[in-house]
Amino acid sequence: MRNFAVFLFLVFTTWVSAQDKVTGTILNDATQAPVSNVNIINVNKVRGTTTDEKGKFEMEVTVGDTLHLSLIGFQSIKIRVTNDWLKTKSTTIKLTEKAIALEEVLIMPYTLTGYLEVDSKLIPIHENYRYSISGLSAGYEAGEYSPAAFGRVIGSIFNPADMLYSFFSKRPKELKKLREMKKDDTVRNLLESKYDRETVSVLLGIDKQDIPEILQRCNYSEAFVKTANDLQILDAISQCYEEYKVLKRN
Repeated sequence: MRNFAVFLFLVFTTWVSAQDKVTGTILNDATQAPVSNVNIINVNKVRGTTTDEKGKFEMEVTVGDTLHLSLIGFQSIKIRVTNDWLKTKSTTIKLTEKAIALEEVLIMPYTLTGYLEVDSKLIPIHENYRYSISGLSAGYEAGEYSPAAFGRVIGSIFNPADMLYSFFSKRPKELKKLREMKKDDTVRNLLESKYDRETVSVLLGIDKQDIPEILQRCNYSEAFVKTANDLQILDAISQCYEEYKVLKRN
């Protein structure tokens, strides 16, 4: 019993010593000026922070963790935590500004007559429908109404060989972190303010181009996929995963 207690103490001591805090300063690669409000997320621990007005940040890490750095107007980068960084406790990271080319945007207005009764019929209205399924707490969104919409919903849910089965079954570790992602205020605020799906793809380890197809297989409408912020996208995938687990058990 005494030897077992010593073993547990050594394991705990090793685990604690593996946890450490590091600091860093983020600079603009072109001007060498500090960059504030950079979003930094520890992808492994799903914890986040931001740089202060001097470009400095502090974060709890373990050797091998990956930090994702992003800010509008700059190229996002990933930094791996190394033993050298833990020993020196501090490092300098440089971000490169994006070169953004503005393209011509052609606006096609609706031709209005000035009569409300007539004009209200000229502007298309897209309606999305959700269906409730017995045994599940939430409904499924099937997009615009069509006679085959409900059939597509049922077929997608109960077809175990579809894309969702392949996606969810291969990423159990990433998907288990979904709940943790929503506990950290920095991560939540970042996702709520973004619409580019970049952070979601990094956290889940998937390609951005796969996200629309995943959500469509979860029976979310095209309108939702295009207009939702990244936090809503994460919530949708999380809900779909929870329902997938229920169906798989049954």
